[in-house]
Amino acid sequence: MATYLVGDIQGCFGDLCDLLELVSFNLKEDHLYLAGDLVARGPQSLEVLRLIHGMGSHAHTVLGNHDLHLLSVANGLMKGKRQDKTSPIFSAPDRDELLTWLRHQPLLIHYDKPSGKTPGFVMTHAGIPPQWGLNTAKNCATEVEAILQGDDYLWLLENMYANQPDQWDPALQGLDRYRFIINAFTRMRYCDSTGALDMACKYPPSQLTEEGPLKPWFSLKRKKKIKEALVFGHWAALGGVIEDNLIGLDTGCVWGGSLTMLRWEDKKVFTVSCPVHSS
Repeated sequence: MATYLVGDIQGCFGDLCDLLELVSFNLKEDHLYLAGDLVARGPQSLEVLRLIHGMGSHAHTVLGNHDLHLLSVANGLMKGKRQDKTSPIFSAPDRDELLTWLRHQPLLIHYDKPSGKTPGFVMTHAGIPPQWGLNTAKNCATEVEAILQGDDYLWLLENMYANQPDQWDPALQGLDRYRFIINAFTRMRYCDSTGALDMACKYPPSQLTEEGPLKPWFSLKRKKKIKEALVFGHWAALGGVIEDNLIGLDTGCVWGGSLTMLRWEDKKVFTVSCPVHSS
C-alpha cells in the first residue's frame, strides 16, 4: 500500500490518468490525497470529479478556491468565469451527486500515520497562516465545513467573496470570521510582517524585493510550531517545493507545466509534462 499526494488538477483529466499510470496506482490498496482545485480551466473537470468521486475511500481531497467557486456558480450565486471549462458539469446527469459530494469535502486533512520516524502531514489548498497552530487550524476548518455541509451553505457561498478582514483575531465572528478562514485555506500566498493576508500578489518570491513588506506565508515565524509537514497547492508560480516540512505541489499543470505527485512513504517525486490547457 502506498500513499500519493498530488497538486492542483484543474480539470486536466488526461494528465492525472497518465500520472496514475506512471506510479501504477492500485485502487484496491493505494490512497490518493489531492491538494484541491480539482476543477476549472482544464478541459475535463467533469471527468476529474467522476474519477475522484468514484475512487471512494481511496481518494481524499481538500477544497480549493476553484472548487468553492464551482459550487457558487452551480447554485446560481455567481457567474462563471470565461476561462473556466466547467459547464459540462451543470448538465451532467450525475450533477447533483457530484456537487453534493464536493461540498462535503474538508478544508484540511491531517494525516497522522507517520512513515518511520517522519511525522504525518497536514494538507490544505493554500496553506496555514502563521497565526495558527494545528489545533486552531483544525478547529477553524471544522467551523466552515459544518456550514458548507449544512442547511446554510448557500448563504456562505454567496457571501464568502471578500478580501477583508485580512488579519486574524480569535474574536472574529460571523462572516468576518468565515471569510478569513476561507481565504487563508484557499487563497493565501503572501502575508505582511504582521501576518495580514495579501490577496493581490501572485508573483513568485524571486520577483519581489527582499526588503519589501510581503513574505510567503510559510516564511513568517509561526506563533505555534506545527511538527507535521505542511502540504499545499494553489501557487503555480512558486514552481513546487519539496522540503522536509513544506511540500508545495502545484507545478502549473493547466498552464503547460507539469503535474507532480509525491509518494509519502519514501518521498519519491513523480511528474508528467503537460500541454497548455488554459490561456
